[in-house]
Amino acid sequence: MDIIDKDIKIAHTIDGEFYHSEKYFELSKEKIFAKSWQLISDRSNLDSKNSIKPVEYLGSYISEPLVLIKQADETVKCFSNVCTHRGNILVNESCKLKEITCKYHGRRFNNNGEFVFMPEFKDALNFPSKKDNLTELKINKWKQFLFTSLNPAINFSSLISEMDKRIGWMPIEKFKFDLKTSKDYYVNANWALYCDNYLEGFHIPFVHKDLNKTIDYNKYYTEINNYSSLQLAEGSSNEMCFDLPRESPDFGKNIAAYYFWAYPNMMFNFYPWGLSVNIVKPLKTNLTKVEFKSYVWDENKRQSGAGSIVDKVEKEDEEIVENVQKGVKSRFYKKGRFSPKMEKGVHHFHKLISDFILT
Repeated sequence: MDIIDKDIKIAHTIDGEFYHSEKYFELSKEKIFAKSWQLISDRSNLDSKNSIKPVEYLGSYISEPLVLIKQADETVKCFSNVCTHRGNILVNESCKLKEITCKYHGRRFNNNGEFVFMPEFKDALNFPSKKDNLTELKINKWKQFLFTSLNPAINFSSLISEMDKRIGWMPIEKFKFDLKTSKDYYVNANWALYCDNYLEGFHIPFVHKDLNKTIDYNKYYTEINNYSSLQLAEGSSNEMCFDLPRESPDFGKNIAAYYFWAYPNMMFNFYPWGLSVNIVKPLKTNLTKVEFKSYVWDENKRQSGAGSIVDKVEKEDEEIVENVQKGVKSRFYKKGRFSPKMEKGVHHFHKLISDFILT
């Protein structure tokens, strides 16, 4: 893999091999995903002291079992969900407990992750030690969402701060999760190829005919931050747009949608009706799970504008991305070039991938 030139006007895209190579698929686990921040939960099932919720870091790709525990001071801590005795999974479903007891041999931990008791260990020397406590992971909260990392390489604020400045005026912590309109999609393509497609609006007139009718393509543009980017879509009609407050940086514009991407695999799509969170989870070199989670602000606005055809747009994206997945394996394809105007987000993403993989 070659380093991606920081100048988009002369840069080439990432090697086509990245999208179908087992080597890069495995290398990305530690080089990219273990070092990233991942959205692992919202605040559901964590409503009171001693609430406990098991989660996984990144599904089957990095299936690290973790557990969230609400503390007495209302904060939430994140620990390994593996017993320090023989590796048993400690918590299998959300519950409320003052202590966690391993169902294998009875080892107990308090809700601060500290070892409390173990039967039949009175003759063990140098026991207990700090190694008998549960490993604690860093955790960050933004609005109602909780993020953690196995080995963070970037500061969390650099990932989320620009999004917060832009749309923090919305009552996001009050948005209601809607199970009915949340669903998982399975795409026969590499995870990075799916992100490539998300990160540019260049394809909208060609792939999304109905979406193109709701936005003003000539005003569509991308803003780049350190580890995130924003695609701002202005509407073709103000009836389909946000009623922006004066404190919004975009006050006076007809904004139909905010499409935020956070490195490496999270999308936060804000529409007048609320938020669609998309988490891209690698399964194989050519198979990706994309979790769509809906959080509703105003149900009455679900039927108009860019946010009314989310499922249709997703299926159109899947078709084109799966076709590209076939193409990048061609012996005649190596790498391409970027449109300096329309592919800033893709260039930024490829630069981050090459930087993380090669360091």
